[in-house]
Order: sequence, then C-alpha cells, then structure tokens
Amino acid sequence: MTALLEVEGLSVHFETARGVVRAVEDLSFAVERGQTVALVGESGSGKSTAALSLLRLLPAGASKIAAGRVRLDGRDLLALPPRQLRDVRGAQVGMIFQDPMMALNPVYTIGRQIAETLRLHLGLAGPAAEARAIELLRRVQVPAPEQRIHQYPHNLSGGMRQRVMMAIALACRPALLIADEPTTALDVTVQAQVLALIDELKAELGMAVLLITHDLAVVWETAQRVIVLYAGRKVEEGPVGRILTRPRHPYTAGLLRAAQWAADGDRLAEIPGTVPSPHAMPPGCAFAPRCALAEDRCRRQAPPLRTLEPGHVAACFRAEEIAP
Repeated sequence: MTALLEVEGLSVHFETARGVVRAVEDLSFAVERGQTVALVGESGSGKSTAALSLLRLLPAGASKIAAGRVRLDGRDLLALPPRQLRDVRGAQVGMIFQDPMMALNPVYTIGRQIAETLRLHLGLAGPAAEARAIELLRRVQVPAPEQRIHQYPHNLSGGMRQRVMMAIALACRPALLIADEPTTALDVTVQAQVLALIDELKAELGMAVLLITHDLAVVWETAQRVIVLYAGRKVEEGPVGRILTRPRHPYTAGLLRAAQWAADGDRLAEIPGTVPSPHAMPPGCAFAPRCALAEDRCRRQAPPLRTLEPGHVAACFRAEEIAP
C-alpha cells in the first residue's frame, strides 16, 4: 500500500550573505496512514526546516527547495500551484507550530481564528462556525469553551494556547498532522496531557502524525518509527524500539547517553564539540569531528546510508561496531 506521505530526496537551501546554507540535504522518508514518525536531532539539525518545507511555508526569496518530491496521497505538493496548495494546508494537512504565542494572531479572538479555518475549508460561518469552534475546543479539553472563544491568546496559559493550536490544526479532520515541538516550554504534566491528547485524536481520526522533537522520551512513548537528523542529513532511521535500544550510528548513541544519568549520578554524558557551522561543513562525515570512532576515511568520504536490518538504515562505516 502506498504511504500517505512520501518524501524523496528533499534538499532545502538558504541564500545568505556568506553563501548558500544547505539546511536539509537529500532527505527521504515515508509516513503510513495511522502511523507516527518522529524527526529527532539537536537544534539546527534541520527538523523544523524539513517540516515547513513540506507545505512550502519557508520564507520566499531567502529559501529554495533545491531538489526532491513531496507526495501526499500521490499528489506532489511541491508542484502544486499556490491556490491548490492553500486548499491542502489546514484541510488535508494540519500543523501545530513550535511557538503558539507567535503562531496565533494577538489581535483576534480565539473563536475568530478557529472560525477562519472553518470558513476557508468547510464554508461555515456565523453561529454554525461558532458552535463548531466551541465543539473543537471542548474536544481538545479546553475548559469553559463558550467563554474562551471570546478571549485573546495572551489571556491563555501556554498549555491552553497549545490546545487552541491543536483545535485549529484538527478543525477539518486532516489526514496528516505535523507537530513541531508541540510540548516546548510546557511543564511535564501539561506535556503528558498534550501528547496523550494527540495520540487519542490520532486514533479517533485515523491520522498520520509527523512529530518533530528533541525529546527521546516523547519518541519512545508516541512514535512507531524515528528518523535521526544531523547537520541537515539523515544519519539513521528505523523502528523506535530498535533505534532506541540498538542504535547503529554514534550520534544516535550519543543522544541516548546524553538523555540518561551517568552511572555515578553526578554528571550527564555529553557529545563533545558542537554542530558544525552550515557555512563551514567538514569534508566527509559531518559528525566525524565529534565522533570517537572516526577514522581517516570518515574525514574524507561521507558514508552512505546502509541497510543493517530490515527497515533499519544508518550512515556510518563502523555501524556494526557500535555496542547496543
């Protein structure tokens, strides 16, 4: 069966005063119907850029989709004219943006912002749109929705604003939900509530979910497959249970160690060094300057993605040597 979302060879570049920045390079993956796929990596790894490029939401002029195809249910989104793409955004693909305070319009009420999506894609207006907005807020567990629709984003807590974003994203029962760091800046209790709600709505609506996160605990709890990005490239992909217990790329293994307390309980393990500047990418493997396993060929040649087990790929010459 054809996957709902198929991304093939996606490359996204930015024009800067210092030259071209290759923010995402040759990224391919698929998301099946009803499946949650997580994109993980440090800040600057290209996660959000990849997600925004799927719906061509990156700033025009400065950014360029240099190569690739993005097919949603067989249609190439990168080839659609702007009007047809607007029909896809919000209706077939919903998106929860990373910062709801920035994504919501501060001068419009919550109800008006939900109603805008309902009007554009479902033709609802007036009392019908208001009733549907109240129903959506109630569905995402916003208390007193009849009062909330008349409030503004600054009247709500961070958790409530995130739920409003979810209501807007789910208003048209999309086939795909893109959730970009949906629990950023939320306390642990609210994080758990938001993630549980996404999972519940996914099951109810039969959605696929593309989850962008840096939190491996969230990946373990919610996703079926995980894609690890480093410096704009995919370095490992596979089932969550396999990747998080038997990583085969040193970067993935480093992320897992950094998420756990060291044996003495006093220090956290860390990945030495920093992500290379996009203006000065090293030759060969971009992770080589930080990798304890790096050898001469790693610094000369970028390792290709190799299939290690069915459904599990990694871009490392020494993948078999990494301890589970």
